[in-house]
Amino acid sequence: MNRIVTVNDKFQKGYTYELTAPPGKAFHPDFQPHLPPKELLALGIFGGCYMTDCRDEFPDSWFETAKLSPGKKDITLNFYGVDASLPLSVWQEKGWIHPDDPRGWFQWYCRYFMGRRMPEEDLRQIKRWKGIRRHAQAIRLNCPPGLGSCRPKQRQVLLHWAYDPRAL
Repeated sequence: MNRIVTVNDKFQKGYTYELTAPPGKAFHPDFQPHLPPKELLALGIFGGCYMTDCRDEFPDSWFETAKLSPGKKDITLNFYGVDASLPLSVWQEKGWIHPDDPRGWFQWYCRYFMGRRMPEEDLRQIKRWKGIRRHAQAIRLNCPPGLGSCRPKQRQVLLHWAYDPRAL
């Protein structure tokens, strides 16, 4: 049975969408993220400031161990302790933001994970996700295996995009 979600947070008021797939399932075959949103939040992404005002939209379990920083970004909460994010204004200027997901890729991923499907936008975001793999290749080419301190910004970027850089 499909479910309608209504969003009322800092970025969206009265936005609704439909969940048509089961949470964490029925992903596009080209989209195989390594980590679910809950684990990404617990590891530390986006300086902890990403999901502080939209907890009602997602399962409570996502926030039990999430590293969050209400108010402002705290880079020490990031898994690699570095800032690997561009400001939202840059994402907006470059046209990377879809109006339904004003926070960007991770918001799309969280909603996709929960079961929202928007075929055209899903394909665009999956293409962008696949492009991030270049950072994993750079780590493989330039870092000894298992040395997590090598190229921490690239590792944090991969983490932001649901790739698991810890095994590189």
